Amino acid sequence: MSETILTLTGLSLPLTAANAGLFISPGHGRHPSRRVSFFDLIFVRSGVLGIQEEQTEFTVKPGQSLLLWPDRHHFGTVDYPNDLEFYWIHFARNDSSSIGGQGADFAQPNDARQIDIPQHAAVRRPYQLTEVFRRYLDDQQSGEPMAVNADLLILLILNEVATSPRAGVDVNRQVSTAQTAVLAERAKIYIRSHFHEDISASTVAAAVGCNPNYLARVYRTAYGHTVTDAIHQARMETARRLLIAGHNNVAQISRLCGFDDDGYFRRLFKRTHGMTPVAFSRLYARVHVNTA
Repeated sequence: MSETILTLTGLSLPLTAANAGLFISPGHGRHPSRRVSFFDLIFVRSGVLGIQEEQTEFTVKPGQSLLLWPDRHHFGTVDYPNDLEFYWIHFARNDSSSIGGQGADFAQPNDARQIDIPQHAAVRRPYQLTEVFRRYLDDQQSGEPMAVNADLLILLILNEVATSPRAGVDVNRQVSTAQTAVLAERAKIYIRSHFHEDISASTVAAAVGCNPNYLARVYRTAYGHTVTDAIHQARMETARRLLIAGHNNVAQISRLCGFDDDGYFRRLFKRTHGMTPVAFSRLYARVHVNTA
């Protein structure tokens, strides 16, 4: 039996993707004042972005996204902090798609295919969203055929945002008191400040003055992952940043991120990112990285 090929023609997607990039703060300046004719989606990876659209001011924190609308004036409200990094992507809607006043509705009302995209969201699955951005940037840099592929990827990106709660909305309903929320936040701050040291879930619990099992429950309820995962995430974020900068070798980066064992660092990095640190460094030497 000969091979049968499925051919799809005349594909019409509601969006057309344009260029994208990874912004890394130069430590000075602020987001330009402008009015553009396309949507601009921003996903902050680290640091805090201060930006305003028309009369609405936004503070976009790590793990949050912001959708800037076409033909609306937007501008930075504070200078770029040294640790600011964010992905950005521009796109336009096709004439066949509909759009609402508070969010983008890419289907008719009550259609099961409709997605509602909050303008300012706390991304529910930041690592999954990051991976789609990485694929988009790799395709963009390598010159792979972009048309349908790029449009599908922007739909995937927006779908990740659409499944996330609006920033500032408390979705952790099991956290019944402000005290437990504060405890989880204290643990998160400690991890961010000490991830490069020899710490563990027990170390963090001792630092915030509570039982490790209790902190584990509180932290998972607040953030959806374990304390150990949070330590690994903080270390991997710094590892990615150092690999992109290209000033240190893998062994040095391993130590700077709090790992005593280079081999364990390499295995954890590959398990997290699907590639070795060296492969990651080579890949991101090619992607669109901008500092202005």
